[in-house]
Amino acid sequence: MAAGSLAMEKGGSDEYAQDGSVDLRGNPVLRSKRGGWTACYFIVVYELFERMAYYGISANLVIYLTDKLHQGTVEASNNVTNWSGTVFLTPLLGAFIADAYVGRFWTFVAGSAIYFGGVRFQGAKFLPLGNLAI
Repeated sequence: MAAGSLAMEKGGSDEYAQDGSVDLRGNPVLRSKRGGWTACYFIVVYELFERMAYYGISANLVIYLTDKLHQGTVEASNNVTNWSGTVFLTPLLGAFIADAYVGRFWTFVAGSAIYFGGVRFQGAKFLPLGNLAI
């Protein structure tokens, strides 16, 4: 057994996280090496960009659906409210998957990749080499 594991079992070390957290290799987490302000800055910046993307898309979605896809106003508004409800309910699915199967980190990575891919696909026609017919 590693020395860190013995310290965790005896409960005598304050340098390890006390909540049973482990890193990607299953080792106890050193409090001095993880989290703190580095993680805080990452989360704040990530949430800032995620919120900007969400509100940028939602503000223009009805106009896009009515002008480009020729939907009626009622149908476009219904689609936007369905999309908005889905956006706010999918974290429950992500939480279940994270807790039951793959863990917080990999659920976050997969969700971020899906979100980034969707935003990239929507913005593809504005990039120089991305003139895709959507």
